Amino acid sequence: MTTTEAAGTTDAAATDPVTETVVTDHDRGIHGYHHQKAEHLKRLRRIEGQIRGLQRMVDEDVYCIDILTQVSASTKALQSFALQLLEEHLRHCVADAAVKGGEEVDAKVEEATKAIARLLRT
Repeated sequence: MTTTEAAGTTDAAATDPVTETVVTDHDRGIHGYHHQKAEHLKRLRRIEGQIRGLQRMVDEDVYCIDILTQVSASTKALQSFALQLLEEHLRHCVADAAVKGGEEVDAKVEEATKAIARLLRT
């Protein structure tokens, strides 16, 4: 159960009655990946193990193609993680900015666009 559900609200944003401004999870320091943090850490530990395996393979003079196969698998795992994180960013951080409106929406969309561009270059 999330803190917003415990408080009796199911919206990602609530209105502050004093200032009449929208207060979102992002304002409270809760990022899009927060609810999946344990799963993300588990995935990253698995990827870390793959990278350590690469080091071991080089140290043990394993055949080049076998190492490249493992590099490909590690790269795919990181790309998959990045896409999941990007989706969570769009659903949470960008959506929160959209609720608020104004210049913050443009800034978040630009930020996400630049992140997507970086992912495409890799």
